[in-house]
Amino acid sequence: MDEEAQQQLAQLEQIIKSRFTKEALQRFGNIKAAYPEKASQVILILGQALQKEEFPVIDDQLLKQVLIRLQEKKEMNITRK
Repeated sequence: MDEEAQQQLAQLEQIIKSRFTKEALQRFGNIKAAYPEKASQVILILGQALQKEEFPVIDDQLLKQVLIRLQEKKEMNITRK
């Protein structure tokens, strides 16, 4: 990822993090520390949802749902090979 893309991702992350509940922010911090690439994917997914104005606040339950979807996609890709 080039510097400009990283900067845009960081800006998007700041916008999204302002919508997190306390619990969701804590979970996201844990994910980002352990799995930075997955955290970036979560930010991109939530960014798309925010553009569509699907939700005003990102709570822990919504974050869990996004993570489950990411895990399912990964498992699907593994089983196809």
